[in-house]
Amino acid sequence: MNATEVIEILRESMMVTIKVAGPVMLITLIVGIAISIFQTLTQIQEATLTFVPKIILVYVALLFLAPFMLSSLITFTQHIMDKIIGLGTGS
Repeated sequence: MNATEVIEILRESMMVTIKVAGPVMLITLIVGIAISIFQTLTQIQEATLTFVPKIILVYVALLFLAPFMLSSLITFTQHIMDKIIGLGTGS
């Protein structure tokens, strides 16, 4: 295995990480901004107001996105395992 293959595996692993974590992080960001705007407009500065909706929406997002996330991780893991097997056979 040369440096180019290692860099390719690292690049692919970072892309899978972004693809799996990105949607949940984006939902959290959008909800956080919306709640911040609401708090600014109404001058309600309650700390728990930001956490409860975020937690609920993250759980809902994970519920709906879990099949996509799992399939992405399974595909990546199978690809890595194929590379490991390829190293063992010398191809």
